[in-house]
Amino acid sequence: TNNNIAIVGNQMKLPKLGLVKFAKSRDIEGRILKATIKYNASGTFYVSVQCEVPDFKPLPQTNEAVGIDLGITDFAILSTGRKVDNQRFTAKMEQKLKREQRKLSRRYEQAKKEGRDLRECMNYQKQRRKVACLRERVAFQREDFLNKLSTALIRQYDVICIENLNTKGMMKNHKLAKAIADVSWSEFVTKLKYKAKWLNRKIVEIDRFFPSSQLCHTCGHRDGKKPLDIRVWTCSSCGTTLDRDINASKNILIEGLRLLKQQP
Repeated sequence: TNNNIAIVGNQMKLPKLGLVKFAKSRDIEGRILKATIKYNASGTFYVSVQCEVPDFKPLPQTNEAVGIDLGITDFAILSTGRKVDNQRFTAKMEQKLKREQRKLSRRYEQAKKEGRDLRECMNYQKQRRKVACLRERVAFQREDFLNKLSTALIRQYDVICIENLNTKGMMKNHKLAKAIADVSWSEFVTKLKYKAKWLNRKIVEIDRFFPSSQLCHTCGHRDGKKPLDIRVWTCSSCGTTLDRDINASKNILIEGLRLLKQQP
């Protein structure tokens, strides 16, 4: 209304605040509808701008389809044989986070012992922001990785077949909970879905109980459950040597295309 939100060079005009300097991460397109300001624990302000833009132009058809098996050792295994490495952002930062978190705890205990208000303890506040910055960096790294991978897949394939994983249920396994939380499968699937909707691609979800790792993709023989430590196995029917993860992704693709044909 009356241009109360506008971009003027390296400044943003905001209601009641006027012109505020900001670092622009991308160009603003379309008509600005609203701006949301967020304050992070690291002491940084972010502003997200909602804009009204014309409809996205659909991408040209590639006539290619892919099945994706999500995992922990490798983040994603494609039916083409490509394996996307798990970046383990939290694990890489874990030792540094532990060290800085211990410093924060000691400063908290010292302030509590002296009966001081934490808001007045500058060393505590400085350390709190340092810990928040580390956590923020991990979140940004993960977000960047998921965005780039999902966009690349949407551009390359017309049809993407994935499993409908029960992430909440899997998180109850305390041995794997931290690793599952770090890979953010559900966030990755969410990004695939909304980008596919924008760009006229198809996402086919396979039932979580589909035995993708038990079937031979060559002959379809079901060889039964296998422990997680078995990564390669030989089909007892046709004798094909199968990589567990690649085989699962190929079965997901086969099942996804079958379901797609049944859709009206």
